[in-house]
Amino acid sequence: MNNRMRAYIIASIVAFAAAAGWVGCGVKSPPIPREYARPQKILDLRAESEKGGIKLSWGRPDTYAGGATMHNLQSFLVMRTQAHGTYQEIGRVEVTDNGRFQKQETFTYRDSDTVLGQSYSYEIVSITSTGFKSQPSNEITLVRSIPPPPPNPENFVVPTPAPLP
Repeated sequence: MNNRMRAYIIASIVAFAAAAGWVGCGVKSPPIPREYARPQKILDLRAESEKGGIKLSWGRPDTYAGGATMHNLQSFLVMRTQAHGTYQEIGRVEVTDNGRFQKQETFTYRDSDTVLGQSYSYEIVSITSTGFKSQPSNEITLVRSIPPPPPNPENFVVPTPAPLP
């Protein structure tokens, strides 16, 4: 084998390795900053007194903080404090519909470890399967009270419709 043939083979191997490395290399876009990879902040946390405690409800975040569509939501941390103290985790709500066509849009949590007349503040934190956590949701504060009774069918009066103009 002469020097020319050897140079041709070496050049071919180097060209093939360079092409394979360029085509087969993993990430082709710039890295995403951590603050853009976390779920968007929940802004619709609601609370209401119920017979057995306080019921929290909130909507599902569907995008990352950076704006891209989120497909790996894993769970929610339910955080509570009393008298403006530090927030403590009191529960976790798992997301079980990943990979399904129809996603659950609203999530709820019932805090049954409450006392009538006491004030409680809550926040929710979303977590992805890769461990990124959202900023805490809007804070909601509620004084636990006895909920009003449902309308009694015996005393309920159907309102009379007003005629249209």
